[in-house]
Amino acid sequence: MNDLVRFYDDLIGRTQGPMSFRFFLQPSMALLMALRDGVKDAKSGRPPYFWNIVNDPSARRASIHEGVKATARILLLGLVMEIIYQYRVLGTFHVLEAINVIVALCFLPYLLLRGPINRLVRWWLARAHRAT
Repeated sequence: MNDLVRFYDDLIGRTQGPMSFRFFLQPSMALLMALRDGVKDAKSGRPPYFWNIVNDPSARRASIHEGVKATARILLLGLVMEIIYQYRVLGTFHVLEAINVIVALCFLPYLLLRGPINRLVRWWLARAHRAT
C-alpha cells in the first residue's frame, strides 16, 4: 500500500517542475507516428489498428509488435528521460513507475490515435474519390 501511495505521489509530481515538457513531447511524437502509420494503413486498406488488435486474435501479436517497433525510438527516449528525471528528482530509480509512465505517454496515445486517423483518412480519400 505504501508503494502505491508513493507511486501516485511521484506520478502527480511529474506534471510540474523539471522536465515536465516531456508530458507534451512524448505524446506529440506518438501522435506523429500514429499519423504516419494511420495514413499508411488507410491507403493500403488495412483495418483500424486498435480494432484489429481487439477483434483479430491471429493478427494481435503481429500488430502489437508493429506498434512497438514504430514507437521504439519514442519509448527509448521516454525511458532515458524517465531515468534522468527519477535520479535527479527522486534520487533513485523505480522500474515499474518508469514502465507505467513510458507506456502512458508514448504507446497509449499511439494505440488510441492510429485507428481513428485511419478512419478519418479513409473517409477523406473516399470523399475525394467521389468528387472526381
